[in-house]
Amino acid sequence: MQCLPESRKKQSEENCVVWSRGVYLNNETEQEMQFFIDTADLEEISAANELGVLDGVTTNPSLVAKIVRDPDHFTYADFKAHIAKICEIVDGPVSAEVTTLTADEMIAQGEELASIDENVVVKCPLTLDGLKAMRALSGNGIRVNATLVFSATQAILAAKAGASYVSPFVGRLDDISTEGMGLVRQIVTVYENYGYPTEVLVASIRHPQHVVEAALAGADVATIPYKVISQLAKHPLTDSGLERFMKDASIFGKE
Repeated sequence: MQCLPESRKKQSEENCVVWSRGVYLNNETEQEMQFFIDTADLEEISAANELGVLDGVTTNPSLVAKIVRDPDHFTYADFKAHIAKICEIVDGPVSAEVTTLTADEMIAQGEELASIDENVVVKCPLTLDGLKAMRALSGNGIRVNATLVFSATQAILAAKAGASYVSPFVGRLDDISTEGMGLVRQIVTVYENYGYPTEVLVASIRHPQHVVEAALAGADVATIPYKVISQLAKHPLTDSGLERFMKDASIFGKE
């Protein structure tokens, strides 16, 4: 991230103000990486929220299907009620995905989902119809998460369509011998080049190193499965050090 040329930067008395994702930053304003949990499981969401580091939630139809106990009797009304429960737990963006393929249907469903709670972000797939829906929804003040993004060109289209978030799926790219994090770095660079306000939300995270690489690339958000969130705090030297400390603390006795 570099200071802009004179034509595109502001100067303060003490430092150069830096342009990042459409916002001028100085030493009095900071960005921080956001952690979302990638699940529809209410227990996992509650447990992650209790850690005090959770900023939001992402869901998708596959994640919802995992927690449905009686699929034959699970209705769309049940799905909306479940999203509402998630919004009660977490005070932050909650992505809920449309389940239709045409632009008109996505728009109608997106408006319905957005009406559940002010924190709902509508997930639309990066298709031609999805782009039409993104533009219409964002134009009406509804936040959109462009999902299933696998190329920089798709990410550029998402930003131009007004998406609030773009979700590159790094794990799925890794699965086909393509470096997922390389795509994240490309998107971050392109967005900084043009000041797009769309936030880069790294999805399909498989392990802690994905989180580290996302942070190093300058991604705005990492959406992480609960298992990986738990792994972020683990280190064998922490465990062995704590075991030694507790053993040595036994000399203190008890009151």
